[in-house]
Amino acid sequence: MTGLYIGSMNRFSGKTLFTLGLALNLKDKGYRVGYIKPVGVNPVSARGDIVDADALFFKEVLKLDEPVTAISPFVSTLDSLNRTLSGKMKNTGERILKAVKSIKGKDILLIAGSVDLFEGSAFGINALKIVRSTGVKALIVEAWQGEETIDDVFGAREVLGSSLCGVVLNKVREESVEFVTKRVRPFLRRNRMEVFGILPADPLLGAVTVRTLAETLGGKVICAEDRLGELVENFSIGAMDVNNALRYFKVTPNKAVITGAHRSDIQLAALETSTKCIVLTGGLLPNDVIVGKARLQGVPIISVRDDTFTTVDKIEAVMGRFKIREPEKIERAREIVKKNVDVQGLLKKIGLK
Repeated sequence: MTGLYIGSMNRFSGKTLFTLGLALNLKDKGYRVGYIKPVGVNPVSARGDIVDADALFFKEVLKLDEPVTAISPFVSTLDSLNRTLSGKMKNTGERILKAVKSIKGKDILLIAGSVDLFEGSAFGINALKIVRSTGVKALIVEAWQGEETIDDVFGAREVLGSSLCGVVLNKVREESVEFVTKRVRPFLRRNRMEVFGILPADPLLGAVTVRTLAETLGGKVICAEDRLGELVENFSIGAMDVNNALRYFKVTPNKAVITGAHRSDIQLAALETSTKCIVLTGGLLPNDVIVGKARLQGVPIISVRDDTFTTVDKIEAVMGRFKIREPEKIERAREIVKKNVDVQGLLKKIGLK
């Protein structure tokens, strides 16, 4: 069985997007695809077991036969850290490696990295140990952040050595695509670093549902409860004068507008443009005119207790995490990888016929 470790040097690089899209494309080609998340970082409960949320999601989407505990053998939590520090939890690394090697009957096993290449070191395991112990090749997925991304790519090669088969540059904004394609990719190739894909930034893949937003903020939904499944792609803070706000709102589609309950002028301006929801800070409720118009237009209003600064902090935290549970995102992940990644070249590089 051929294995591929998919990691990164930085958090929020888009590894989950790429791994999902790659897995779906491989299945479309007829390959038997396996998946494992050796070190989970997003604990959820599944029939009494604590497993990683991504692993549970991949099991369902890829219809994997293995129990979720097999593809999520360990999850980093405060409890596991305390037990490790006190000496009550030992040989974690060996158990994780055994779990990775135990998955059989696949043409290719995708090994999902965690936050970065060194995540799990406190428990005696990390990307380097997994790659070296299993003999698999590693692929680095990095979000394009300018020249520092190039530094990260070369840093990854120094760490992984000959185990690194190449890189995928992700979340490349439209204005940077030509530069990355015509300048960065040839430079990396001249330095013996294969670039298997350049994935454009996609607003849909970074979006969250209104429901997720309300739950994250601990907010109360005032109206349009039937529209909580709508996807929010952008955020606008309504702290400016209404004329400037309206101009900005007109060029920002599918947004959530965050403003104080007393700013009815901002709320009305938001309702005149492409707005998916309005978040009112400070715990106050909007007036009846605003509620009536929002209900008529199907725009949920969410009231939160926090001030605007705290609310924005919470939103940035949830937007930083890759949310791909919605059906639209699953299909988009498949399409983006199919269109922008040299899957056959990658398979050839790792020795899979």
